[in-house]
Amino acid sequence: MTLVIATATPFHGHVQPVLTVAADLVRRGHEVVVLTGSRFAEQVRAVGALHVSLPSAADFDDRKLELYFPERAAVPVGPAQIDYDMKYIFGDPTAAQYGALKNLLDRRFPASVVISDPLFLGTAALALSAPPGRRPVTVSLGITMPTLLSEDAPPIGLGMQPLTGEDARERHREMNEQVKQMMAGTQQHIEENFGESGVELPGFFLDCLITVPDHYLQLTVPGFEYPRGNAPSSFRFVGPLTTAPRTTEELPEWWADVQNAGRPVVVVTQGSLANRDLGRLIRPTLEALADEDVLVVAATGRPDGPAELESTGPVPPNARLAGYVPFDLLLPHASVLVTNGGYGGVHQALQHGVPLVVGGDGEDKPEIAARVEWSGAGIDLRSGDPSAADVRKAVLTVLGETGYPKRAGELRGEFGGRDALGVIAGVVESAGAAAGS
Repeated sequence: MTLVIATATPFHGHVQPVLTVAADLVRRGHEVVVLTGSRFAEQVRAVGALHVSLPSAADFDDRKLELYFPERAAVPVGPAQIDYDMKYIFGDPTAAQYGALKNLLDRRFPASVVISDPLFLGTAALALSAPPGRRPVTVSLGITMPTLLSEDAPPIGLGMQPLTGEDARERHREMNEQVKQMMAGTQQHIEENFGESGVELPGFFLDCLITVPDHYLQLTVPGFEYPRGNAPSSFRFVGPLTTAPRTTEELPEWWADVQNAGRPVVVVTQGSLANRDLGRLIRPTLEALADEDVLVVAATGRPDGPAELESTGPVPPNARLAGYVPFDLLLPHASVLVTNGGYGGVHQALQHGVPLVVGGDGEDKPEIAARVEWSGAGIDLRSGDPSAADVRKAVLTVLGETGYPKRAGELRGEFGGRDALGVIAGVVESAGAAAGS
């Protein structure tokens, strides 16, 4: 048995993959403590791990970000928002995270391994606080696209695919330098955050997210991610996380319509958090496909979602509405997923060989959408508020051309050759053996 601490910034999309790993490690007989936001205590305990809340300086409720970061609403989506988030949402909690982690290690739980989401910077501070062998092994889970600058790909924040042509690498290098200049203030801010923990950041912060951990395990495959010839040996593609299908959830009363559709099933979702305004993607999709010979399943991610859609406009006869619906049971019936582009949701679709139409903005979503299109597995709408006409054109293109489902199926096969949970468990067990756990 190995003692493991898992840490996650208190965002649903960061906590859930960490909990998937924690649950697997508990099943394998390891003892796991999860250091994350107070609102996730029940979910942590449900997987058999011990929950420890972050201190108030690092804790917040991601469903109410405007209460904790009121200035963020005025920050434009794109590089400016990434800059803001890195400074204040991810950078400022560093010292508090590190202090909580050190206190846990020194006084309560002497773990051999610390597993983190990449933006829990307190773990990076721990990795920099002492050489390997004098601190726990640190493992970072690549829950979104890697941030390492490279001459082989454009920097994050632009939502761009890699350039082609003889001067592509030179142009990538130029863009990288521009990003460093644009984010010089952010770099200084984060260096100060690390300094409060008594450590020095050894380079550009976006690079350090990848290079500082002892192991950086990217939760995808090379077929979905831009190549980077400068990636360190600690960087590995391990494939997406997998979970056992859930069979106890109540299915919608119209479930038989999905099972017996006899026509393409189009699933549309705005995810579990970016779903306050269902008019951004779900409503345009309902309107776009109202007269098409398809069955549209709108998974709103809200218990009141169906009622809101019914009260704000007509629901076409070929649409079925759901608050929550188990995607592991729904996606095997789907012909295409229309989504705002969360990393986990995109990979869940591709694990079932389902091609995508992606319309998202904010956070990492334009980057993920660009990778969907680059990989050949779908279409990037390049907007978080697409028109019904744009959605219709994209969905019909994906349904009408064989290349998209073929490529999604190829990625499904590439995923099948990887075992992310097995790799993570191997790292944990090796660290435990070295520490004498």
